[in-house]
Amino acid sequence: MVDNKYRIGVDVGGTFTDFSCVSGDGKTLTLKVPSTPHDPSKGVIAGIREIISQTEIAPAEISVFAHGTTVATNAVLERKGAIVGLLTTDGFRDILEIGRQMRTQMYSVRLRPETPIFLAPGARRLGVIERIGSDGNIIKPLDEDSLTRAVEELLIQDVDAVAITFLFSFINPIHELRAQEIILKKWPRLTVSLSSQVDPVFREYERTVVTAFDAYIKPTVDTYLSNLSEALQKEAISAPLQVMQSRGGLAGCKTAIARPVRLFLSGPAGGVIGSLEEGRINGFHNLITVDIGGTSCDIALINNSKPLLRQEGVIDTFSVRIPMVDVNAIGSGGGSVAWIDGAGGLKVGPHSAGSYPGPACYDKGGEQATVTDASLVLGLLDPNYFANGRLQLNGEKAHLAIEKHIAQPMQISPEKAASGIHRVLVSQMSEGIRSVSVKQGFDPREFSLMALGGAGPLHACALAEELQITKVLVPRNPGVLSASGLLNAPIEHEVSVSFNKQLDGTTVEEISKTLDKLDVEARQLMNDENADSNKVETTYFADICYLGQGYHLEVCLDLRAQRPLEQLYRDFLILHDRVYGHSVEAAARIVNLRSVHRLPASPPISELSINKGDCLKGSRQVFVDSEGQRLTVPFFDRSFMQIGSRIEGPVIIEQGDTTTWVPRGWEGSVLETGLLLLNKLESDR
Repeated sequence: MVDNKYRIGVDVGGTFTDFSCVSGDGKTLTLKVPSTPHDPSKGVIAGIREIISQTEIAPAEISVFAHGTTVATNAVLERKGAIVGLLTTDGFRDILEIGRQMRTQMYSVRLRPETPIFLAPGARRLGVIERIGSDGNIIKPLDEDSLTRAVEELLIQDVDAVAITFLFSFINPIHELRAQEIILKKWPRLTVSLSSQVDPVFREYERTVVTAFDAYIKPTVDTYLSNLSEALQKEAISAPLQVMQSRGGLAGCKTAIARPVRLFLSGPAGGVIGSLEEGRINGFHNLITVDIGGTSCDIALINNSKPLLRQEGVIDTFSVRIPMVDVNAIGSGGGSVAWIDGAGGLKVGPHSAGSYPGPACYDKGGEQATVTDASLVLGLLDPNYFANGRLQLNGEKAHLAIEKHIAQPMQISPEKAASGIHRVLVSQMSEGIRSVSVKQGFDPREFSLMALGGAGPLHACALAEELQITKVLVPRNPGVLSASGLLNAPIEHEVSVSFNKQLDGTTVEEISKTLDKLDVEARQLMNDENADSNKVETTYFADICYLGQGYHLEVCLDLRAQRPLEQLYRDFLILHDRVYGHSVEAAARIVNLRSVHRLPASPPISELSINKGDCLKGSRQVFVDSEGQRLTVPFFDRSFMQIGSRIEGPVIIEQGDTTTWVPRGWEGSVLETGLLLLNKLESDR
């Protein structure tokens, strides 16, 4: 029996909003519509209406609606979050500003705050009389009058969100819970974030930062997701709204609103999950993913079919302790602006022209030279077939922008300038790849490059050559793979607790007792998602470091092993050697314990549709810098390329959501799954 239900994945990017709609019988519709930054939900609804119009499906037939959003990240980047008041234990109000007293830019002559003071400036940070000891016992009871006075003072400053981080609340949250109860009873319009719920582990500064970020974005995320959920209901779509979390798993709308800080890097995580699935079904388990959109380039590493994760990410240069897929986001995309610095050097990004006015070639008023303009000047893009023909590109405007802003100041031809823009972009991306590979103890030459995003396949081969990677993978729909990846993502929830015991001073029984408590909380979160408990997988992790070491590593904990703690220690030594280049058999301690519950997705079966006819569309002039001239290069329509088809560069392969550039020295073939595999020729290595 064929399932007549439809699954829809939606990823909102800075320039385009991407859609992937898969029916029960495998028919796939992909779509890109311009993003609407002022209200991202408008772009989402516009795309949904177009899908329904094109497919003539009934809204009730949509069974899955998975969403990747940049709302949380953008609220921080644009400084459009809530007005936050921070309440701490009396005497610790300035911990957000003091931080760790570590400067990341030691020799910069332009000093800037390296802690997120903007979340709660001095006047909005107040102490409350209370004290919990390191053993969890109450040293000083919560002074409720002190709390009330502090909140009233914050209200004078028009605060609409409150973050509470009391000392040792991760051991005993009684005072934080009581403070929340009082605040919401007297001032129900306020939103409250508790450190004991957001990040219940030790390190006071880190816990304060993540709680303040949670409070800062909570009203924005609440408004957006609530409005989107309401809009979907108005469209008669009854499928529950599921939102991608930064760790790579989906959560329901209610949970996402309650834990908004987990939505940082929501969109890029979808691309990683989509790449993982594409690699798995094609037998490629070690991947470096490069997702080049209009605004940024998101880079991640997949090792043995598992994405690298980290427990502390970076948002707008600030470290935030939340679990996330290890994505290195750099300001290098199709819309990145090329410019000349004061020393006459060519730079690309991080500023982007966005979707409006966009690159000069969009002909919407933009005048700055961008990467997309450079691609058009080089002849790599068909001006009549950009974004499946939805957007006509103006080659003359692109040429003028490159000539005015880059070529004339550098006294070179527009073609040389455009080629230089591409080389700078590739150089920036290669450094981004080294940060997630070499710096993590991985050799990029041992990985295949997965090219995704609207511009990924255009630059993939040049990037692979820079890193001596010999295989490039181009999925069937790379421009919308982040949206497709949402349909492959599991429902997942993670719960952590501080443990802080020396490894040889604890027992398996003691650890198991702690994990049992975490499992209760995680199971409740999964029950809220209506997850089938019989299909839920549980994995445990421990954060471990040497005694006296400041930072820890996450190590998988297998309680089913013959000697779990010995195995845990051995795995820690191996990981420490890989990451830091050395390890010693010295005493170690467990810092935190973590339980992850996940319900694996049932990846939709996507039907491979190949058109009949000649895939050769024609030829056009392409400027090839290595040749120093324009060459006549054939271009193909990928939708007509049959299984087993082989091509040899230089050649251009076009499809609705991207363009693939195969330079000289590379050959390509279409695998049974429709994946385009590009190999570096032996003679050119």
